[in-house]
Amino acid sequence: MFDDHSPIYRQIAEQIKADVLRGVLVAEEQVMSTNQYAAHYRINPATAAKAFQHLVDEGVIYKRRGVGMFVSADAPTRLRDEKRERFFTDVLEPLVAQARTLGIPAADVVTHIQQLFENDDLGEGR
Repeated sequence: MFDDHSPIYRQIAEQIKADVLRGVLVAEEQVMSTNQYAAHYRINPATAAKAFQHLVDEGVIYKRRGVGMFVSADAPTRLRDEKRERFFTDVLEPLVAQARTLGIPAADVVTHIQQLFENDDLGEGR
């Protein structure tokens, strides 16, 4: 699950965010405790706690005293909105710049994207 590209606590936080976006974790659902998470993935509990605190600070999860951590009610919508905004900045803008460099007309790019969306092999929501 973990690689050497970024700190483990960030990878944990990103995995939990991805689970929220995919619907694996839904709004108001309880998430594993930091100790359970640490035991399951064989990591230092402090690392798991740092990841969870990062998610609390971002408003993705919240603590119910004496009960545990839960997915925030607005987390799925907020995460999706943030990802959509980054998609345009991080993916679409460089794609358009590359197409211009290669002399690909905008209409060709749009047509190709539409074909990809219509392709059954890609599946919806991926």
